[in-house]
Amino acid sequence: VAPKGLQGDELTDFITDLGQSDTAYSGDGVAVNSGFLDGLPVKEAKSAAIERLEALKSGEGTVNYRLRDWGISRQRYWGCPIPIIHCDKCGIVSVPKADLPVQLPKDVSFDKPGNPLDHHATWKHTKCPKCDAKALRETDTFDTFVDSSWYFARFCSPKAETPTTREAVDYWLPVDQYIGGIEHAVLHLLYSRFFTRAMEATGHVGIDEPFAGLFTQGMVTHETYKTPDGKWASPDQLDWSGKAPTLDGTPIKVGAIEKMSKSKKNTIDPTAIIDQYGADTARWFMLSDSPPERDVQWTEQGVEGAWRFTQRYARLIDAQVGSLCDIDSAQPKLDEAAQALHRAVHKTVDTVTNSLENLRFNRAVALIYELTNATSAFKGKDKAAAAWVRREALEVLTQLIGPMMPHLAEECWETLGHTTWLTQTNWPVADQELLVDDSITLPVQINGKRRDEVIVAADADAKTVEAAALGLEKVKQAIGDKPVRKVIVVPGRIVNVVI
Repeated sequence: VAPKGLQGDELTDFITDLGQSDTAYSGDGVAVNSGFLDGLPVKEAKSAAIERLEALKSGEGTVNYRLRDWGISRQRYWGCPIPIIHCDKCGIVSVPKADLPVQLPKDVSFDKPGNPLDHHATWKHTKCPKCDAKALRETDTFDTFVDSSWYFARFCSPKAETPTTREAVDYWLPVDQYIGGIEHAVLHLLYSRFFTRAMEATGHVGIDEPFAGLFTQGMVTHETYKTPDGKWASPDQLDWSGKAPTLDGTPIKVGAIEKMSKSKKNTIDPTAIIDQYGADTARWFMLSDSPPERDVQWTEQGVEGAWRFTQRYARLIDAQVGSLCDIDSAQPKLDEAAQALHRAVHKTVDTVTNSLENLRFNRAVALIYELTNATSAFKGKDKAAAAWVRREALEVLTQLIGPMMPHLAEECWETLGHTTWLTQTNWPVADQELLVDDSITLPVQINGKRRDEVIVAADADAKTVEAAALGLEKVKQAIGDKPVRKVIVVPGRIVNVVI
Protein backbone atom coordinates (compact mmCIF):
# COMPACT_ATOMS: atom_id res chain seq x y z
CA VAL A 1 0.00 0.00 0.00
CA ALA A 2 1.26 3.48 -0.91
CA PRO A 3 -0.17 6.94 -0.22
CA LYS A 4 -2.78 7.99 -2.74
CA GLY A 5 -1.54 10.26 -5.53
CA LEU A 6 2.03 8.96 -5.89
CA GLN A 7 3.00 8.22 -9.48
CA GLY A 8 6.09 7.56 -11.59
CA ASP A 9 9.41 8.31 -9.91
CA GLU A 10 7.72 9.36 -6.67
CA LEU A 11 6.03 5.97 -6.36
CA THR A 12 9.26 4.14 -7.28
CA ASP A 13 11.24 6.09 -4.67
CA PHE A 14 8.57 5.40 -2.02
CA ILE A 15 8.65 1.63 -2.68
CA THR A 16 12.47 1.61 -2.69
CA ASP A 17 12.69 3.50 0.60
CA LEU A 18 10.02 1.27 2.13
CA GLY A 19 12.00 -1.84 1.18
CA GLN A 20 15.02 -0.52 3.05
CA SER A 21 13.01 0.52 6.11
CA ASP A 22 12.58 -1.53 9.28
CA THR A 23 8.91 -0.52 9.60
CA ALA A 24 5.97 -1.08 7.29
CA TYR A 25 3.75 1.68 5.92
CA SER A 26 0.53 1.54 7.96
CA GLY A 27 -1.27 4.60 6.64
CA ASP A 28 -4.20 4.79 4.24
CA GLY A 29 -3.73 4.72 0.50
CA VAL A 30 -4.04 2.44 -2.54
CA ALA A 31 -2.69 -1.00 -3.36
CA VAL A 32 0.51 -1.17 -5.45
CA ASN A 33 2.43 -4.15 -6.86
CA SER A 34 -0.61 -6.24 -5.96
CA GLY A 35 -1.81 -7.48 -9.33
CA PHE A 36 -5.56 -7.17 -9.78
CA LEU A 37 -5.76 -5.02 -6.63
CA ASP A 38 -3.54 -2.21 -7.96
CA GLY A 39 -5.07 1.23 -7.59
CA LEU A 40 -7.84 0.17 -5.20
CA PRO A 41 -8.22 1.91 -1.82
CA VAL A 42 -7.41 -0.30 1.15
CA LYS A 43 -11.04 -1.01 2.11
CA GLU A 44 -12.05 -1.89 -1.45
CA ALA A 45 -8.89 -3.98 -1.92
CA LYS A 46 -9.79 -6.07 1.15
CA SER A 47 -13.28 -6.76 -0.20
CA ALA A 48 -11.92 -7.61 -3.67
CA ALA A 49 -9.34 -10.01 -2.21
CA ILE A 50 -12.00 -11.77 -0.14
CA GLU A 51 -14.29 -12.09 -3.17
CA ARG A 52 -11.46 -13.58 -5.25
CA LEU A 53 -10.52 -16.09 -2.53
CA GLU A 54 -14.16 -17.13 -2.07
CA ALA A 55 -14.58 -17.52 -5.86
CA LEU A 56 -11.50 -19.77 -5.94
CA LYS A 57 -12.85 -21.63 -2.87
CA SER A 58 -9.54 -20.92 -1.15
CA GLY A 59 -11.03 -19.10 1.83
CA GLU A 60 -14.00 -17.12 3.10
CA GLY A 61 -14.56 -13.77 4.77
CA THR A 62 -15.30 -13.58 8.49
CA VAL A 63 -16.35 -10.76 10.82
CA ASN A 64 -13.78 -9.80 13.43
CA TYR A 65 -15.75 -8.70 16.50
CA ARG A 66 -14.08 -6.29 18.89
CA LEU A 67 -16.32 -6.98 21.85
CA ARG A 68 -14.60 -7.24 25.22
CA ASP A 69 -15.64 -9.33 28.20
CA TRP A 70 -17.90 -7.41 30.58
CA GLY A 71 -17.11 -7.89 34.26
CA ILE A 72 -20.59 -7.76 35.79
CA SER A 73 -19.82 -8.70 39.41
CA ARG A 74 -19.49 -6.18 42.24
CA GLN A 75 -18.37 -6.59 45.83
CA ARG A 76 -21.28 -4.84 47.49
CA TYR A 77 -24.57 -5.51 49.21
CA TRP A 78 -26.89 -3.39 47.06
CA GLY A 79 -27.43 -5.49 43.98
CA CYS A 80 -29.05 -8.65 42.65
CA PRO A 81 -27.36 -11.75 44.07
CA ILE A 82 -25.59 -13.83 41.45
CA PRO A 83 -27.38 -17.24 41.52
CA ILE A 84 -24.26 -19.39 41.75
CA ILE A 85 -23.13 -21.87 44.41
CA HIS A 86 -19.52 -22.98 44.89
CA CYS A 87 -19.08 -26.63 45.87
CA ASP A 88 -15.71 -28.30 46.61
CA LYS A 89 -16.88 -31.49 44.90
CA CYS A 90 -19.09 -30.27 42.05
CA GLY A 91 -17.43 -26.92 41.35
CA ILE A 92 -19.62 -24.06 40.14
CA VAL A 93 -23.32 -24.95 40.31
CA SER A 94 -26.34 -22.84 39.30
CA VAL A 95 -29.04 -22.19 41.88
CA PRO A 96 -32.08 -24.36 40.94
CA LYS A 97 -34.88 -22.46 39.19
CA ALA A 98 -37.27 -23.39 42.00
CA ASP A 99 -35.06 -21.51 44.50
CA LEU A 100 -34.98 -18.28 42.52
CA PRO A 101 -34.82 -15.44 43.17
CA VAL A 102 -32.03 -15.49 45.76
CA GLN A 103 -32.96 -13.01 48.49
CA LEU A 104 -30.47 -10.70 50.19
CA PRO A 105 -30.25 -10.98 53.99
CA LYS A 106 -32.03 -8.26 55.95
CA ASP A 107 -29.66 -8.34 58.97
CA VAL A 108 -26.49 -7.35 57.14
CA SER A 109 -23.87 -5.19 58.88
CA PHE A 110 -21.79 -2.45 57.26
CA ASP A 111 -19.32 -1.92 60.11
CA LYS A 112 -16.43 -3.75 58.41
CA PRO A 113 -14.55 -2.90 55.22
CA GLY A 114 -15.11 -5.11 52.19
CA ASN A 115 -18.18 -6.96 50.97
CA PRO A 116 -20.91 -7.12 53.66
CA LEU A 117 -22.25 -10.41 52.24
CA ASP A 118 -18.84 -11.99 52.70
CA HIS A 119 -18.92 -11.11 56.40
CA HIS A 120 -22.46 -12.39 57.04
CA ALA A 121 -22.45 -15.24 59.53
CA THR A 122 -25.02 -17.51 57.86
CA TRP A 123 -26.30 -16.22 54.50
CA LYS A 124 -23.45 -17.47 52.34
CA HIS A 125 -23.52 -20.96 53.87
CA THR A 126 -25.78 -23.39 52.00
CA LYS A 127 -25.84 -26.88 50.47
CA CYS A 128 -24.89 -27.99 46.99
CA PRO A 129 -27.99 -28.67 44.84
CA LYS A 130 -26.20 -31.64 43.25
CA CYS A 131 -24.49 -33.54 46.08
CA ASP A 132 -26.08 -31.95 49.15
CA ALA A 133 -22.64 -31.23 50.61
CA LYS A 134 -21.76 -28.00 52.37
CA ALA A 135 -21.22 -25.18 49.89
CA LEU A 136 -20.91 -21.39 49.67
CA ARG A 137 -23.08 -18.91 47.86
CA GLU A 138 -21.52 -16.41 45.48
CA THR A 139 -21.25 -13.22 47.55
CA ASP A 140 -20.69 -10.84 44.63
CA THR A 141 -23.77 -9.10 43.27
CA PHE A 142 -24.62 -8.01 39.74
CA ASP A 143 -23.50 -4.64 38.46
CA THR A 144 -26.41 -2.19 38.45
CA PHE A 145 -26.10 -1.99 34.67
CA VAL A 146 -27.50 -5.52 34.54
CA ASP A 147 -30.71 -4.31 36.18
CA SER A 148 -30.97 -1.03 34.27
CA SER A 149 -30.41 -2.75 30.92
CA TRP A 150 -33.88 -4.29 30.75
CA TYR A 151 -36.06 -2.44 33.28
CA PHE A 152 -38.17 -0.99 30.45
CA ALA A 153 -39.25 -4.52 29.52
CA ARG A 154 -40.09 -5.36 33.13
CA PHE A 155 -42.11 -2.16 33.57
CA CYS A 156 -44.53 -3.40 30.90
CA SER A 157 -45.85 -5.94 33.43
CA PRO A 158 -44.24 -5.12 36.80
CA LYS A 159 -46.32 -7.56 38.86
CA ALA A 160 -45.95 -10.59 36.62
CA GLU A 161 -44.35 -13.69 38.13
CA THR A 162 -42.20 -14.06 35.01
CA PRO A 163 -39.61 -11.44 33.94
CA THR A 164 -41.88 -10.29 31.10
CA THR A 165 -45.18 -11.17 29.47
CA ARG A 166 -45.22 -11.18 25.67
CA GLU A 167 -48.64 -9.58 25.42
CA ALA A 168 -47.48 -6.58 27.46
CA VAL A 169 -44.08 -6.11 25.81
CA ASP A 170 -45.58 -6.50 22.35
CA TYR A 171 -48.02 -3.70 23.21
CA TRP A 172 -45.61 -1.25 24.87
CA LEU A 173 -42.22 -1.78 23.27
CA PRO A 174 -40.08 -0.40 21.79
CA VAL A 175 -39.77 2.73 23.93
CA ASP A 176 -40.89 5.65 21.75
CA GLN A 177 -38.53 8.25 23.20
CA TYR A 178 -35.67 7.70 25.62
CA ILE A 179 -34.23 10.76 27.37
CA GLY A 180 -31.04 10.65 29.41
CA GLY A 181 -27.62 12.13 30.03
CA ILE A 182 -24.80 11.86 27.53
CA GLU A 183 -23.39 8.89 29.45
CA HIS A 184 -26.43 6.90 28.32
CA ALA A 185 -25.51 7.38 24.67
CA VAL A 186 -22.70 4.83 24.95
CA LEU A 187 -22.76 2.51 27.96
CA HIS A 188 -26.45 2.20 28.82
CA LEU A 189 -27.52 2.15 25.18
CA LEU A 190 -24.97 -0.54 24.37
CA TYR A 191 -25.98 -2.73 27.31
CA SER A 192 -29.71 -2.25 26.70
CA ARG A 193 -29.36 -3.21 23.05
CA PHE A 194 -27.33 -6.28 24.05
CA PHE A 195 -29.93 -7.37 26.62
CA THR A 196 -32.82 -6.75 24.24
CA ARG A 197 -31.28 -8.99 21.60
CA ALA A 198 -30.53 -11.65 24.20
CA MET A 199 -34.12 -11.46 25.49
CA GLU A 200 -35.41 -11.69 21.94
CA ALA A 201 -33.41 -14.89 21.52
CA THR A 202 -34.93 -16.32 24.72
CA GLY A 203 -38.46 -15.30 23.71
CA HIS A 204 -38.96 -12.68 26.43
CA VAL A 205 -39.43 -9.83 23.93
CA GLY A 206 -40.27 -9.64 20.25
CA ILE A 207 -37.99 -6.74 19.27
CA ASP A 208 -34.27 -6.41 18.62
CA GLU A 209 -33.94 -2.66 19.28
CA PRO A 210 -35.24 -1.25 22.60
CA PHE A 211 -35.58 2.47 21.78
CA ALA A 212 -37.15 4.11 18.75
CA GLY A 213 -35.58 7.46 19.67
CA LEU A 214 -32.76 8.55 21.97
CA PHE A 215 -32.24 12.11 23.18
CA THR A 216 -29.32 13.14 25.38
CA GLN A 217 -29.68 16.43 27.23
CA GLY A 218 -26.88 18.78 28.21
CA MET A 219 -25.57 19.56 31.67
CA VAL A 220 -26.31 22.51 33.95
CA THR A 221 -23.16 24.60 34.40
CA HIS A 222 -22.13 27.45 36.68
CA GLU A 223 -19.15 29.67 37.35
CA THR A 224 -16.58 28.34 39.82
CA TYR A 225 -15.03 30.39 42.62
CA LYS A 226 -11.76 30.00 44.53
CA THR A 227 -10.24 31.64 47.57
CA PRO A 228 -6.67 33.01 47.37
CA ASP A 229 -5.37 29.80 48.97
CA GLY A 230 -6.99 27.67 46.24
CA LYS A 231 -10.08 26.40 48.07
CA TRP A 232 -13.44 26.16 46.30
CA ALA A 233 -16.14 28.58 47.42
CA SER A 234 -19.90 28.26 47.05
CA PRO A 235 -21.78 31.13 45.34
CA ASP A 236 -24.24 31.41 48.23
CA GLN A 237 -21.32 32.07 50.63
CA LEU A 238 -20.12 35.11 48.70
CA ASP A 239 -20.84 38.80 49.13
CA TRP A 240 -22.00 40.22 45.80
CA SER A 241 -22.57 43.82 46.88
CA GLY A 242 -19.35 45.11 45.29
CA LYS A 243 -17.94 44.99 41.77
CA ALA A 244 -16.34 41.59 42.46
CA PRO A 245 -17.42 38.79 44.82
CA THR A 246 -15.76 38.53 48.23
CA LEU A 247 -15.73 36.03 51.08
CA ASP A 248 -15.32 37.56 54.54
CA GLY A 249 -13.84 40.62 52.87
CA THR A 250 -11.34 38.63 50.80
CA PRO A 251 -11.55 38.92 47.00
CA ILE A 252 -12.59 35.71 45.28
CA LYS A 253 -11.22 34.50 41.95
CA VAL A 254 -13.96 33.77 39.40
CA GLY A 255 -12.98 30.60 37.53
CA ALA A 256 -14.19 28.63 34.55
CA ILE A 257 -17.81 27.74 33.85
CA GLU A 258 -18.09 24.03 34.62
CA LYS A 259 -20.67 21.33 35.22
CA MET A 260 -22.32 21.73 38.61
CA SER A 261 -20.40 19.64 41.10
CA LYS A 262 -20.49 19.27 44.88
CA SER A 263 -16.70 18.94 44.95
CA LYS A 264 -16.29 22.35 43.27
CA LYS A 265 -19.13 23.89 45.27
CA ASN A 266 -20.68 25.51 42.19
CA THR A 267 -24.13 24.04 42.81
CA ILE A 268 -27.34 25.97 43.36
CA ASP A 269 -29.84 24.93 46.02
CA PRO A 270 -33.13 24.42 44.13
CA THR A 271 -35.10 25.00 47.32
CA ALA A 272 -33.72 28.53 47.62
CA ILE A 273 -34.56 29.26 43.97
CA ILE A 274 -38.10 27.90 44.38
CA ASP A 275 -38.62 29.88 47.60
CA GLN A 276 -37.50 33.11 45.93
CA TYR A 277 -38.82 32.76 42.39
CA GLY A 278 -41.09 29.71 42.28
CA ALA A 279 -40.70 26.37 40.52
CA ASP A 280 -42.25 27.67 37.30
CA THR A 281 -39.57 30.34 36.95
CA ALA A 282 -36.76 27.81 37.39
CA ARG A 283 -38.33 25.47 34.86
CA TRP A 284 -38.97 28.27 32.34
CA PHE A 285 -35.37 29.49 32.55
CA MET A 286 -33.98 25.98 32.07
CA LEU A 287 -36.11 25.44 28.96
CA SER A 288 -35.62 28.87 27.44
CA ASP A 289 -31.89 29.46 27.76
CA SER A 290 -30.47 27.04 25.19
CA PRO A 291 -31.30 23.95 23.10
CA PRO A 292 -31.81 20.99 25.44
CA GLU A 293 -28.96 18.97 23.94
CA ARG A 294 -26.48 21.69 24.92
CA ASP A 295 -25.20 22.72 28.33
CA VAL A 296 -27.11 25.53 30.03
CA GLN A 297 -25.28 28.10 32.15
CA TRP A 298 -27.14 28.92 35.33
CA THR A 299 -27.05 32.66 35.95
CA GLU A 300 -28.93 34.87 38.38
CA GLN A 301 -29.64 37.31 35.54
CA GLY A 302 -31.21 34.55 33.46
CA VAL A 303 -33.44 33.41 36.31
CA GLU A 304 -34.52 36.99 37.01
CA GLY A 305 -35.37 37.43 33.32
CA ALA A 306 -37.60 34.34 33.44
CA TRP A 307 -39.22 35.61 36.65
CA ARG A 308 -39.96 39.00 35.05
CA PHE A 309 -41.79 37.22 32.23
CA THR A 310 -43.98 35.28 34.68
CA GLN A 311 -44.90 38.55 36.40
CA ARG A 312 -45.54 40.30 33.10
CA TYR A 313 -47.78 37.49 31.87
CA ALA A 314 -49.76 37.38 35.12
CA ARG A 315 -50.29 41.17 34.90
CA LEU A 316 -51.40 40.83 31.28
CA ILE A 317 -54.06 38.32 32.32
CA ASP A 318 -55.18 40.37 35.34
CA ALA A 319 -55.46 43.55 33.28
CA GLN A 320 -57.79 41.94 30.76
CA VAL A 321 -59.82 39.59 32.90
CA GLY A 322 -62.66 41.99 33.69
CA SER A 323 -63.43 42.63 30.04
CA LEU A 324 -62.88 39.10 28.77
CA CYS A 325 -64.77 36.68 31.02
CA ASP A 326 -68.25 37.28 29.58
CA ILE A 327 -67.35 37.34 25.89
CA ASP A 328 -69.48 35.23 23.54
CA SER A 329 -67.53 32.22 22.28
CA ALA A 330 -68.88 32.70 18.74
CA GLN A 331 -66.34 34.42 16.50
CA PRO A 332 -67.46 37.88 15.33
CA LYS A 333 -66.40 39.48 12.07
CA LEU A 334 -62.76 40.47 12.48
CA ASP A 335 -61.24 43.68 11.20
CA GLU A 336 -57.73 43.72 9.71
CA ALA A 337 -55.88 44.13 13.03
CA ALA A 338 -57.92 41.43 14.78
CA GLN A 339 -57.49 39.07 11.84
CA ALA A 340 -53.71 39.57 11.98
CA LEU A 341 -53.58 38.58 15.67
CA HIS A 342 -56.01 35.71 15.03
CA ARG A 343 -53.68 34.41 12.31
CA ALA A 344 -50.63 34.86 14.59
CA VAL A 345 -52.33 32.80 17.31
CA HIS A 346 -52.88 29.83 15.02
CA LYS A 347 -49.41 30.06 13.51
CA THR A 348 -47.96 30.01 17.02
CA VAL A 349 -50.04 26.96 17.96
CA ASP A 350 -48.71 25.14 14.91
CA THR A 351 -45.04 26.05 15.41
CA VAL A 352 -45.01 25.59 19.20
CA THR A 353 -46.66 22.18 18.85
CA ASN A 354 -44.05 21.17 16.29
CA SER A 355 -41.23 22.51 18.47
CA LEU A 356 -42.41 20.62 21.56
CA GLU A 357 -42.86 17.39 19.63
CA ASN A 358 -39.28 17.73 18.37
CA LEU A 359 -37.90 18.68 21.81
CA ARG A 360 -37.02 22.22 20.66
CA PHE A 361 -38.16 23.76 23.93
CA ASN A 362 -36.15 26.96 23.64
CA ARG A 363 -37.70 27.58 20.24
CA ALA A 364 -41.18 27.06 21.72
CA VAL A 365 -40.40 29.60 24.45
CA ALA A 366 -39.19 32.14 21.87
CA LEU A 367 -42.42 31.75 19.89
CA ILE A 368 -44.49 32.23 23.05
CA TYR A 369 -42.56 35.43 23.76
CA GLU A 370 -43.41 36.70 20.27
CA LEU A 371 -47.14 36.02 20.64
CA THR A 372 -47.13 37.56 24.13
CA ASN A 373 -45.59 40.74 22.72
CA ALA A 374 -48.10 40.81 19.86
CA THR A 375 -51.02 40.32 22.26
CA SER A 376 -49.75 42.99 24.64
CA ALA A 377 -49.30 45.52 21.83
CA PHE A 378 -52.59 44.68 20.07
CA LYS A 379 -55.09 47.51 19.61
CA GLY A 380 -58.19 46.86 17.56
CA LYS A 381 -60.70 49.41 16.32
CA ASP A 382 -63.73 47.13 16.58
CA LYS A 383 -64.31 46.54 20.30
CA ALA A 384 -66.16 43.24 19.90
CA ALA A 385 -63.58 41.81 17.51
CA ALA A 386 -60.70 43.08 19.64
CA ALA A 387 -62.09 41.56 22.85
CA TRP A 388 -62.80 38.21 21.18
CA VAL A 389 -59.36 37.81 19.57
CA ARG A 390 -57.57 39.08 22.70
CA ARG A 391 -59.30 36.42 24.78
CA GLU A 392 -58.45 33.77 22.19
CA ALA A 393 -54.80 34.82 22.31
CA LEU A 394 -54.61 34.76 26.12
CA GLU A 395 -56.37 31.41 26.37
CA VAL A 396 -54.08 29.84 23.78
CA LEU A 397 -50.98 31.34 25.39
CA THR A 398 -52.04 29.91 28.74
CA GLN A 399 -52.48 26.49 27.16
CA LEU A 400 -49.09 26.70 25.43
CA ILE A 401 -47.18 27.61 28.58
CA GLY A 402 -49.04 24.91 30.55
CA PRO A 403 -46.50 22.09 30.06
CA MET A 404 -43.62 24.40 31.00
CA MET A 405 -45.16 26.54 33.76
CA PRO A 406 -48.07 24.44 35.03
CA HIS A 407 -48.71 26.36 38.27
CA LEU A 408 -48.92 29.80 36.66
CA ALA A 409 -50.94 28.40 33.77
CA GLU A 410 -53.55 26.84 36.06
CA GLU A 411 -53.96 30.11 37.99
CA CYS A 412 -54.31 32.13 34.77
CA TRP A 413 -56.77 29.58 33.37
CA GLU A 414 -58.96 30.00 36.45
CA THR A 415 -58.61 33.79 36.27
CA LEU A 416 -59.95 33.66 32.71
CA GLY A 417 -63.16 32.19 34.14
CA HIS A 418 -62.70 28.46 33.56
CA THR A 419 -63.99 26.03 36.18
CA THR A 420 -62.13 22.92 34.97
CA TRP A 421 -58.42 22.17 35.22
CA LEU A 422 -56.26 23.28 32.33
CA THR A 423 -54.62 19.85 32.33
CA GLN A 424 -58.03 18.35 31.54
CA THR A 425 -58.55 20.43 28.40
CA ASN A 426 -57.53 19.46 24.90
CA TRP A 427 -54.37 20.87 23.37
CA PRO A 428 -55.19 23.73 20.95
CA VAL A 429 -55.35 22.82 17.26
CA ALA A 430 -54.31 25.27 14.55
CA ASP A 431 -56.69 26.16 11.73
CA GLN A 432 -54.73 25.09 8.65
CA GLU A 433 -56.33 27.79 6.50
CA LEU A 434 -54.90 30.47 8.77
CA LEU A 435 -51.37 29.14 8.35
CA VAL A 436 -51.28 30.36 4.76
CA ASP A 437 -50.41 34.04 4.48
CA ASP A 438 -52.60 36.32 2.37
CA SER A 439 -49.46 38.18 1.33
CA ILE A 440 -45.76 37.36 1.22
CA THR A 441 -42.57 39.43 1.20
CA LEU A 442 -39.98 38.63 -1.47
CA PRO A 443 -36.44 39.99 -1.70
CA VAL A 444 -35.64 41.74 -4.99
CA GLN A 445 -32.12 41.39 -6.40
CA ILE A 446 -30.48 43.14 -9.34
CA ASN A 447 -27.68 41.07 -10.87
CA GLY A 448 -27.53 39.05 -7.65
CA LYS A 449 -27.32 42.02 -5.27
CA ARG A 450 -30.24 42.67 -2.94
CA ARG A 451 -31.86 46.06 -3.54
CA ASP A 452 -35.30 45.97 -1.93
CA GLU A 453 -38.23 43.71 -1.09
CA VAL A 454 -41.74 43.56 -2.48
CA ILE A 455 -45.02 42.58 -0.80
CA VAL A 456 -47.43 40.69 -3.05
CA ALA A 457 -50.46 38.45 -2.68
CA ALA A 458 -49.51 34.89 -1.77
CA ASP A 459 -51.21 33.58 -4.92
CA ALA A 460 -49.88 36.28 -7.26
CA ASP A 461 -48.65 35.00 -10.62
CA ALA A 462 -45.16 35.68 -12.01
CA LYS A 463 -46.24 38.63 -14.18
CA THR A 464 -47.87 40.38 -11.23
CA VAL A 465 -44.79 39.82 -9.05
CA GLU A 466 -42.51 41.07 -11.84
CA ALA A 467 -44.54 44.23 -12.34
CA ALA A 468 -44.60 44.96 -8.61
CA ALA A 469 -40.84 44.43 -8.30
CA LEU A 470 -40.00 46.65 -11.29
CA GLY A 471 -42.29 49.33 -9.89
CA LEU A 472 -40.28 49.73 -6.68
CA GLU A 473 -38.53 53.12 -6.46
CA LYS A 474 -35.20 51.66 -5.32
CA VAL A 475 -35.29 49.14 -8.16
CA LYS A 476 -36.03 51.88 -10.71
CA GLN A 477 -33.10 53.95 -9.44
CA ALA A 478 -30.73 50.97 -9.56
CA ILE A 479 -31.74 50.07 -13.12
CA GLY A 480 -31.58 53.63 -14.41
CA ASP A 481 -31.54 53.77 -18.21
CA LYS A 482 -30.08 50.27 -18.58
CA PRO A 483 -32.23 47.73 -20.42
CA VAL A 484 -33.73 44.85 -18.41
CA ARG A 485 -32.53 41.63 -20.02
CA LYS A 486 -34.49 39.19 -17.88
CA VAL A 487 -36.61 38.96 -14.72
CA ILE A 488 -36.45 35.64 -12.86
CA VAL A 489 -39.30 35.01 -10.41
CA VAL A 490 -38.84 32.05 -8.06
CA PRO A 491 -42.36 31.54 -6.60
CA GLY A 492 -42.48 32.27 -2.90
CA ARG A 493 -38.70 32.79 -2.72
CA ILE A 494 -37.08 35.66 -4.64
CA VAL A 495 -37.14 38.04 -7.63
CA ASN A 496 -33.89 38.51 -9.57
CA VAL A 497 -33.62 41.27 -12.19
CA VAL A 498 -30.84 40.87 -14.78
CA ILE A 499 -29.64 44.06 -16.51
